[in-house]
Amino acid sequence: MRNEKAFILDVRKTGDFDDWKVEGKTIEVFNTPFSELTDGIDPIVEHLPKDEPIYVICSKGNSSKKAAEKIAEYGYDQVYSIEGGMQAWSEHLEPVKIGELNGGGSIYQFVRIGKGCLSYFIESNGEAAVVDATRMTQVFENFAQEKGVKIKALIDTHLHADHISGGRKLAETAGAQYYLPPKDAGEVTFEFTALEEGKDIGIGDSVITIHPVYSPGHTIGSTSLIIDEAYLLTGDILFIGSIGRPDLAGKAGDWADHLRDTLYEKYASLDKNLIVLPAHFMTVNELNGDGSAAEKLEVLYKENHGLNIEDEEEFRKAVSENLPPQPNAYQEIRETNMGKIAPEDEKQREMEIGPNRCAIK
Repeated sequence: MRNEKAFILDVRKTGDFDDWKVEGKTIEVFNTPFSELTDGIDPIVEHLPKDEPIYVICSKGNSSKKAAEKIAEYGYDQVYSIEGGMQAWSEHLEPVKIGELNGGGSIYQFVRIGKGCLSYFIESNGEAAVVDATRMTQVFENFAQEKGVKIKALIDTHLHADHISGGRKLAETAGAQYYLPPKDAGEVTFEFTALEEGKDIGIGDSVITIHPVYSPGHTIGSTSLIIDEAYLLTGDILFIGSIGRPDLAGKAGDWADHLRDTLYEKYASLDKNLIVLPAHFMTVNELNGDGSAAEKLEVLYKENHGLNIEDEEEFRKAVSENLPPQPNAYQEIRETNMGKIAPEDEKQREMEIGPNRCAIK
């Protein structure tokens, strides 16, 4: 986020490393499984920097601690094991201010850089809404307290399949309304407020208005949000460098046409000066210099390949064939977000391990 130079030694198995790793424009990452270092660090000495810190990471922080001790014994004095490993990296959230709102207040993007998830905190006149909250809800509670605002609304743009939503939990804690698109809520086991086009949500005595825009394709209920007539929160429909996948409920063929209609018709009719704020990013290359993922809709229509596939059949193939693997434990995650199962905290952490896979390549 701060574009600081860093060297990371990842001691997980090569397959796990290839699937998901710490990434950054100024970060160098080298992988050697810990099993290859049990007799000493001779195999990697030539790859280790001499006069800069070495950060060692594994899955949960155990093997990295042992590897860091071996490196320190070899004479390196700036060696650090990353506590909690990739699991902790996956949970870190960094707030980035996106901009001021016309009627007063601000919008912030919470970047979960290790997982590629993006949440939003919209505050105005003492009230706030949180969109696509992660399960690490304490971060949003602390931020609201810091800003001196009361959380009024929790909004999920769709039923998530790649991470566990914190929306319902945070709504209960804050005494707020929890909004979910009703077409995604056919199997949920709890009460919610319908997120529907035509039913605006006011924040700060209605100084700021959130306009839901029905935009199916990633899920049948996916609903985008226009904030303050300036920002378009697209959920998992449109990303900075790609578009959403329609197959996570097993209905790629059925939902591909919905996705195309949303991208090529509904979004195309909107103000091209809207700033697109997605719910995910695929790679750090999609992040701006300040760490945010944001771009004008006009720019995306020029540069995003997914918005420039003229042939309808070619589009259907692009969003239904040769897709990346589905997210880890995605079915369990969907059931958790429906309220059907309630895994313990440690199980939830394990379910979320791995990269973001909500976009087509």
